[in-house]
Parts: sequence; structure tokens; C-alpha cells
Amino acid sequence: MNDEHMQRLYLELTSLENRGITIWLEGAKSSSQDVASQLCVQEESTYMRDYIFDEGVLKEVHFDKIRKDLP
Repeated sequence: MNDEHMQRLYLELTSLENRGITIWLEGAKSSSQDVASQLCVQEESTYMRDYIFDEGVLKEVHFDKIRKDLP
């Protein structure tokens, strides 16, 4: 992940946090800075976003690492 991509991700997640939406990384409450940094450091890993809604309103965004089982 290059610096520009990390900056865009950070700004996107900060905007969500400012709207009261919580951000989670691997099952633990996190922050926009921590998630952007972690995804940058582990750029060979793939993360899936999961959007959690309550009565149609976005409440949480979860980032979970996709694990590939090897035969």
C-alpha cells in the first residue's frame, strides 16, 4: 500500500469516526490511524470490510483478515 492509498484510507475512516461510526480491526475496537497503519504494514494480507447496520444506519465498520487454509 503506498502513502497516497494509506492517506485516502485514513481520511475515509476518520470521516466515519467523526460521524460516530466505530472502527474495528480483527475483533477489537480500533481507530482510523491504527487500521490505516496496520493495513499498510501488512500489505501482503487481505482484509475484508464488514459494515454493521442498525435499523438501516451504519454503526460499525469491521476489518477482518482473510485467512487462506493451505491443503
